[in-house]
Amino acid sequence: MALRPGRTTRRIKRPWTRVSMKKPKMSYVAGAPHSRIHVFEMGNKERKFDTNLWLIAKRPVQIRDNALEAARVIANKFLERQLGSDNYFMKVLVYPHQVLREHAIARGAGADRYSMGMRKAFGKPKGRASIVKANQKILWLKLDKKNVEIGKEALRRSDSKIPTPCSILIE
Repeated sequence: MALRPGRTTRRIKRPWTRVSMKKPKMSYVAGAPHSRIHVFEMGNKERKFDTNLWLIAKRPVQIRDNALEAARVIANKFLERQLGSDNYFMKVLVYPHQVLREHAIARGAGADRYSMGMRKAFGKPKGRASIVKANQKILWLKLDKKNVEIGKEALRRSDSKIPTPCSILIE
């Protein structure tokens, strides 16, 4: 089954979670999928840079792990092509902890009986997302002052992969 559109998961809504005092292991989400983003720090970690750039979310939103990975990849490729891997440091500041669940749409004979009895359906784990508040920093980029325009362009490109309007802060 294909991935549902991002608009179905970007609204922040805490899902119903089972809490069991007698059997605490029943409270955990079983079968939570692994996060698609594995690398959070790219570039040169040891070198000192004089300029910091941040990608900041303007509104509260839930960002799926594949959107974070796409934003990281597009910014990293652009920076590596323009500057080389030794002239910048980039870090993803949010982690996808939230487990996204969905209830599969029933089709075929008897689908109406199956769907009607599933009020407040728990659903199966299908992905992960990070909950981002308004004015929270998503990406952090360190580089030299002469490369600020290249850094702004890299963050602008990664902004197109994130499901909320973002701003770039230079310090």
